[in-house]
Amino acid sequence: MNSGKAIVSLFVLLLVPCSLTLAQVDSVDAFVLTEMANRRIPGLALAVIQNGALVKVKGYGLANIELNVPVTPQTVFQSGSVGKQFTATAVMQLVEEGKLRLDDQLTKYFPQSPDSWRDITIRHLLSHTSGIPDWETDSAVINLRNDYTEGQLLHKAMSLRLDFQPGERWSYSNTGYIVLGILIHEVAGKFYGDVLRERVFRPLAMEAARIISEADIVLNRAAGYRLVDGEVKNQEWVSPSLNTTADGSLYLSILDLVKWDASLNTEKVLKKSSLEQMWTPVRLKGDSLHPYGFGWDLSSVNGRKARRHSGSWQGFNSYIARFVDDKLTVIVLVNRDRANPSRIAHGVAGFYAPVLASRILAPIVDTDPALTAFVRQLHEKPDTVNIRLEVFTAEYQPKVKPFLISNKGSLEIFGNVRSVALVESRKESDTQLSFYRVSYKAGSRLVVVSRNKQGKIKVVNSAME
Repeated sequence: MNSGKAIVSLFVLLLVPCSLTLAQVDSVDAFVLTEMANRRIPGLALAVIQNGALVKVKGYGLANIELNVPVTPQTVFQSGSVGKQFTATAVMQLVEEGKLRLDDQLTKYFPQSPDSWRDITIRHLLSHTSGIPDWETDSAVINLRNDYTEGQLLHKAMSLRLDFQPGERWSYSNTGYIVLGILIHEVAGKFYGDVLRERVFRPLAMEAARIISEADIVLNRAAGYRLVDGEVKNQEWVSPSLNTTADGSLYLSILDLVKWDASLNTEKVLKKSSLEQMWTPVRLKGDSLHPYGFGWDLSSVNGRKARRHSGSWQGFNSYIARFVDDKLTVIVLVNRDRANPSRIAHGVAGFYAPVLASRILAPIVDTDPALTAFVRQLHEKPDTVNIRLEVFTAEYQPKVKPFLISNKGSLEIFGNVRSVALVESRKESDTQLSFYRVSYKAGSRLVVVSRNKQGKIKVVNSAME
């Protein structure tokens, strides 16, 4: 028997307490358990807050497969990029204290900055509009097995060529948030993790929240997992210093995030005016808006206002969604990479606020079958597809390889591609948007292809439905 499949079968047995049957658990539990089985997720923690009250908090599956330890609300997961909103909070606290300003240039704090950084501001870093590339897409820049000092990381960031001029575009950059952590250290005079502990975690009684540490004894710490050729494996090892950076290197439990969510309705950590700045879409040059604030994605869901963020790192995925119009928050933490907890969070949200339930778009007449065939090729055979990089814009070309790696992971998780269908096509300004549903054996992905007026692909975004 395939050992990966055997483990998944074991998961299904362990997901439900021995005193219950699937017929007896509530509809939310049934949905979560089904998603976990389909996505081969070892363990999951869920919290639902509605109208300011915690209405559901629960652990499912295993925090550690080898030791047969179940997930509980106290289980400690890794944050991934959900941690960016905490970094942004520390920056905003320094702004409130008058120790820095959002429109300060980085050269004020880092005089050794290259000329290309002279127009980059703190606001640009917070909103992913600095133009500093995300070095996670280029293994030649950072070796995840090596330790680096903050000075070395800053030097590497400064050595990168900007993808665009500051403020021109939006492009996600972990590098930018690592620089923010170094900036916090420079301004506050202490490591950004210590700043968070003293100014955020301790005041909010977030008891498990802390910077990642392999050396420390961390009670209830979950193990992280990944799929390799269909088998569950332990997370890959990352050097200690690269597990302490401000782009998302936190330990926290679902109960910690419940307390964090509650604080966002108060002024315990930040003034209301500061929070509103964090939740304001960034304005780009040319006066267009992008739905991202400071550590928060601000795109709507079914026309309802939402503040969200996902995280992925070292065998863990995380997701927090605050549906503002519906006074509903759903938080999901899982201990398996590429597990797409956003799909689970949005599915759960639909049980509590039906207006948020997923809407399935129907296929439309395909006016560009060549593009559809190309999209299918990218998803169906990411290992063997012969990509002509010239069909992509120069800015997007470095991101093609990571995109294909992600597609390979989807095949391992959800099985072979069964169909690709165009479900929407529209034009926005000089951009042509084509929306596709890529259906796998278990699950489907909504893929958005953006092309410029020359017909070149500017970006390909995708999310599991």
